[in-house]
Amino acid sequence: MAATPEKPSTPTPRRKVSRHRGEGQWAVGHFTPLNGNEQFKKDDDGLNVRTRIETIYSKAGFDSIDPNDLRGRMRWWGLYTQRKPGIDGGRTAVLEPEELDDEFFMLRVRVDGGRLTTEQLRVIGEISQEFARGTADITDRQNVQYHWIRIEDVPEIWRRLEAVGLSTTEACGDTPRVILGSPVAGVAEDEIIDGTPAIEEIHRRIIGSPEFSNLPRKFKSAISGSPLLDVAHEINDVAFVGVRHPEHGPGFDLWVGGGLSTNPKIGQRLGAWVPLDEVPDVFTGVISIFRDYGYRRLRNRARLKFLLADWGPEKFRRVLEDEYLKRPLIDGPAPEQPVERWRDHVGVHRQRDGRFYVGFAPRVGRVDGATLAKIAELAEEHGSGRLRTTAEQKMIVLDVAEDRVDSLVAGLEALDLRVTPSPFRRGTMACTGIEFCKLAIVETKQRGATLIDELERRIPDFDEPITININGCPNACARIQVADIGLKGQLMMNSAGEQVEGYQVHLGGALGLEAGFGRKVRGLKVTADELPDYIERVLGRFGKEREEGERFAAWAARASEEALS
Repeated sequence: MAATPEKPSTPTPRRKVSRHRGEGQWAVGHFTPLNGNEQFKKDDDGLNVRTRIETIYSKAGFDSIDPNDLRGRMRWWGLYTQRKPGIDGGRTAVLEPEELDDEFFMLRVRVDGGRLTTEQLRVIGEISQEFARGTADITDRQNVQYHWIRIEDVPEIWRRLEAVGLSTTEACGDTPRVILGSPVAGVAEDEIIDGTPAIEEIHRRIIGSPEFSNLPRKFKSAISGSPLLDVAHEINDVAFVGVRHPEHGPGFDLWVGGGLSTNPKIGQRLGAWVPLDEVPDVFTGVISIFRDYGYRRLRNRARLKFLLADWGPEKFRRVLEDEYLKRPLIDGPAPEQPVERWRDHVGVHRQRDGRFYVGFAPRVGRVDGATLAKIAELAEEHGSGRLRTTAEQKMIVLDVAEDRVDSLVAGLEALDLRVTPSPFRRGTMACTGIEFCKLAIVETKQRGATLIDELERRIPDFDEPITININGCPNACARIQVADIGLKGQLMMNSAGEQVEGYQVHLGGALGLEAGFGRKVRGLKVTADELPDYIERVLGRFGKEREEGERFAAWAARASEEALS
């Protein structure tokens, strides 16, 4: 019997061996740029582009701008190209950057701590009217944003801003952005500690320094000694929150690693108490960790929150203490639960010196230069030289004598700036949207303003705190995941089979010590036209089903999908 021939052996597939390039962390020796953004930053520091703007681009015009400056380094000075008019949301992700770019810019003025003088606000208003077609939005990071800025006008705008102590330095880009601060720092009766000296010292040390002008991505920070937790500390890269230590007195609780966008994370406590005079050193240590250990390989993993998620708070604190501060931090308590549910300081409030501050609400942060000039004039007429912007797209006039309060309130209300706004005016926030933003898919600002009017008309007796945050894309500039009702812009089909603007709905998000992200109900999307009907319906169900004292977020977490649809 013949032997069965052996089958030829099947060669084992060779595994493709690829060298892991790491995450681009400088601290472990990965200095080679791993993407285009890292390359243009290595080629030239973004701070250096100012000279080219002043000496070349402002004289030769838009077409003379180098692409790496136009869509990269100019952000280090607060400049983004805005969206070309007439491009619908369906083309946002399809067109090349040069096809989306208009020949005008958004220009962001940084307002650290939200602190403004009436002189500064007047100049902001004048620039708006002369160079920005009247635009001057108040953002949820206490900044002011212009649109329609020509490159030819930028040097003169800088000259005027800097003459009154303002700047656009590192208002955008992979940099330390504006430092949020309590808008009533130094004046509030219930303040735990005034963080203003720390904000000023950090600004002096860090902002505009080449030592910190090449970070993996943006770096957002907040410092507040208010018991209202009024700076959204949970979603900043680093935050210092006012607390009273049982042995050491007032100071700050240290949080790191918060952020939203498409992969949201709530910041985490490091369990450390920081005295006021050490806040700048600790801030410098945290931002240095981000610079040195932050992930630079992939842009979508280049925020501090990803490093913290991998390390955990214990390792982060250990590295901060051992490698950067060279000393241990003091253990400390967590912040207490705020007693108020609104954190925006809207209304009339007594200051610690017996005078009053008056907070008021524009519609979704949208104002104009003429209105800002009138606000400055009103404030001065009523004895104030100081104003504040808030992290909720609101404004505050400080230092008003008691006998001038009513007159100031009347003047603000005449400008449609509500001191006693409805919950819808007070709680609705919107990002820039498709009107100017190249990332947006849908309209936001006007839709938010219209929604406020419609809800005030339909349910005028609704008096519960409610936040409605409207975003034009998934990037969450308007904090959709932490709103009672968060609306993420997208295109969808209506009942007639037509593609229209709409929103994916997030329900029950919150900030505060019960911070959490909103719930997404499967398939729950609402067209723009249906939005007032939907919100009226869901708030009606909330009113019928809620338990005594129950917040919307708590109800939304337990409600049936049918009730939320």
